[in-house]
Amino acid sequence: MDRKEQTNKRFSIGQAAKLAQVHPQTLRYYERMGILKPARSKGNVRFYNLSDLEKIKRIRFLTQELGVNLAGVEIIMKLSVQVEQLKQEKEQLERKLQGELTE
Repeated sequence: MDRKEQTNKRFSIGQAAKLAQVHPQTLRYYERMGILKPARSKGNVRFYNLSDLEKIKRIRFLTQELGVNLAGVEIIMKLSVQVEQLKQEKEQLERKLQGELTE
């Protein structure tokens, strides 16, 4: 399986739950809480990708291993996204500055 196929791989709620070692109802709950947003088919069937599976595993780790409640998980996930965005902005600014210095 090449990289594009892996990126586009989709899993049903049952498959995703099994792979992430959680109950399908847990995934529905995460979605109701707004911390997980799976893609949906035209028939409104949930589909999870590899990125969603990683997020589910991270949520499971935070809640089961670290004892973080779901409100805390939501905050941690939002902050993680913000940190990644800031890292990307920083790298862009560094590249721009480096380009200006070499001119």
